[in-house]
Amino acid sequence: MQTVLITGGTGFLGRHLAASLRRDHHVFLGGRNSNQNAMAREATGCPVLPLDVTNMESVRDAFREVRPDVVIHAAAMKYVDFAEKFPLDCIDINVTGSQNVARVAMDSNVAVVVGISTDKAAPPIMNTYGLSKALMERMFCSLNGKTKSKFCCVRFGNLAWSTGSVLPIWKKMHDDTGVIGSTGPEMRRLICSVDDAVQLVRTAIERADTLGGKVISRRMKAAQIEDLLNTWTRHKGGRWERIAARPGDRCDEALIGDIEVPFTAAAEHDGVEYYVISFDEKAKHPIASGLSSKNAERLSEREMLDIIDNPVE
Repeated sequence: MQTVLITGGTGFLGRHLAASLRRDHHVFLGGRNSNQNAMAREATGCPVLPLDVTNMESVRDAFREVRPDVVIHAAAMKYVDFAEKFPLDCIDINVTGSQNVARVAMDSNVAVVVGISTDKAAPPIMNTYGLSKALMERMFCSLNGKTKSKFCCVRFGNLAWSTGSVLPIWKKMHDDTGVIGSTGPEMRRLICSVDDAVQLVRTAIERADTLGGKVISRRMKAAQIEDLLNTWTRHKGGRWERIAARPGDRCDEALIGDIEVPFTAAAEHDGVEYYVISFDEKAKHPIASGLSSKNAERLSEREMLDIIDNPVE
């Protein structure tokens, strides 16, 4: 079996990737928070080791210990408002940290490196977090072909119930006071289940020979924040109110920007359609239009309620 190292592996996505991949891979999780590391080890049953991507020696130590065949680079500062307030830390983790991982992966002859990206990296980019992830995408895709290591990235929208996302924040507010505060009820967001995100990463690993140098994504539905709030309070009681906006937020998020359309093609793997974005090569059969939270199919009330009623840890 292949050995997989997940940077940032003790976070929400990393734990779910571990639960899926451990069936047919040796999985190691790397993280810099000792408490999180201990909890992830207990939750997943996978070995965990200290790994700080901003420290080149820490990255080298982890790769030397694990000798991975596959690296999933999930370590990141992912909070939009924090990245605006602390841009130096964001760049250290999301750009320099990604560079460290890439350099050590190439030196270690890692077969496949998959970078975890976000819809906020799609043009037009409106915040520091999105810009840092866009740089990671470009870096990884540009490195593909320079060594034996295959580099690609996956890009998806907001992971339902991920740490720091609105759903667990709303749940705590609702449990504590019965009142949910929203920074932008008029905003629309693309919603992705963690199972769909995991499957997309697996596709990237399994098809790395053809997806090297590219970013892949898949169709996702969207919801207006006000609709989610109304569905929540209608079925669970309480109320919601507007609170101060956060720096870096915007009304809509793009998954595939309009300028990326000529470079994006549809593909299929295991019966699931996904999109392949190539920065340097126009697609022979490009998709018809970009995909954003503005033009994506909306989640029905039933689908929103299914998400709300089924928290994922």
